[in-house]
Amino acid sequence: MKKLAAALIGAVSLSAMAHAQDAVIQAGHVMAVPGEGYLTNQTILVEDGRIVSVTPGFTVPKKYPVIDLKKAYVLPGLIDSHVHITFEGGPANRLKGFEDSDVDAAFNGADFGRKTLMAGFTTVQDVGGGNDSIFGLRDAIARGAVPGPRIRASGRAIAVTGGHGDINGFSAKVMAAMTGSNICDGADDCRRAVRQQVKEGADLIKITATGGVLSNTAAGLDQQFSDEELAAIVETAHFMGRKVTAHAHGKGGIDAALRAGVDSIEHGSFMDAESVALMIEKGATLVPTVLAGATAAGWARTDPTFPEASRVKALQAGPLMLDMLRRAYAGGVNVAFGTDTGVSRHGDNAQEFALMVEAGFTPEAAIRAATVVASEHVQMAKDIGTLETGKYADLIAVTADPLKNIKELEDVDFVMKGGTVFKPIS
Repeated sequence: MKKLAAALIGAVSLSAMAHAQDAVIQAGHVMAVPGEGYLTNQTILVEDGRIVSVTPGFTVPKKYPVIDLKKAYVLPGLIDSHVHITFEGGPANRLKGFEDSDVDAAFNGADFGRKTLMAGFTTVQDVGGGNDSIFGLRDAIARGAVPGPRIRASGRAIAVTGGHGDINGFSAKVMAAMTGSNICDGADDCRRAVRQQVKEGADLIKITATGGVLSNTAAGLDQQFSDEELAAIVETAHFMGRKVTAHAHGKGGIDAALRAGVDSIEHGSFMDAESVALMIEKGATLVPTVLAGATAAGWARTDPTFPEASRVKALQAGPLMLDMLRRAYAGGVNVAFGTDTGVSRHGDNAQEFALMVEAGFTPEAAIRAATVVASEHVQMAKDIGTLETGKYADLIAVTADPLKNIKELEDVDFVMKGGTVFKPIS
């Protein structure tokens, strides 16, 4: 409880220190629309948390405080399309789900959310957390009760009995007590599970279309829902105005989910040329999470407490993910930035950028994936993703050019979200 109290005090203190302000930002280099290069020597006028104008030259159009970023490189706030913000993984943390209440998870999420925001990520999509904790945290941040990134959340993932997303690797008595309403078997039951998630507050539906690395069961990494179940989930979610994203490692599960009409694929480890073609045909988006694959593979090689079932899967999937992303991007797949942070450490999200560049992205293309593309993927493009008139004043700055060294984004120097400065430049 002491740790939770410290997290809460830190969050409240930061919230009290930061407040939205009308401001004039004078910026030396502005990547207003990633993919279109820099504008130089620009003035950004911020009122009521939104951008009023971006104009050439250093001016003071109104008598507002001036934020001097003349020597900085200014970008839109970053967007991570795949996080688990109410927990942080690791083999030693397998029991946290039993030890922590929903209140604990929400307070932990407030701490992790602060770290995420200070790392320059002003919006995240959380795809797999306890309903009460993640929806409560999402709403608390939205009303300004605690600082953190904007959150779009799926809540619990829809999964099959015994599959990835169910509870595995414990006694039958414990597993029976922990199984929730998100677990379904058969098309009609899966329709029920989707409707229940929407009822409880889900912004989107996440499914675990295949086995997963961190579920402690030797059930492999391929398809776990039947084709009929997948079709029922997608139809029901779309009827209720929700997109569907599919955790999917194995090719069979990836292709089955795409044929059923899911809107995006998370991970995609065993994706091949046929899968790439199917993604393009269906207009689906890939959220690659290469950082998570590297993290889990590292645990598998070095941590003796890592469960054996997970070790085998981590060593299968992790080493494939970088080359998978290289082939998918070269093949024309739409890629939105996402890390699966919560597997890796919160606040380290930007380490994914270097992996994307290694996979063939230019630095600007990687940034575009974390801004323009991600804003469209999370259905918030009218408000975020670029620095344009009418959008939220979500922006970050670094003091060296990230197009020359993408790792500059691993330590941002300035963070503003909705006109509130959370991290002032030194």
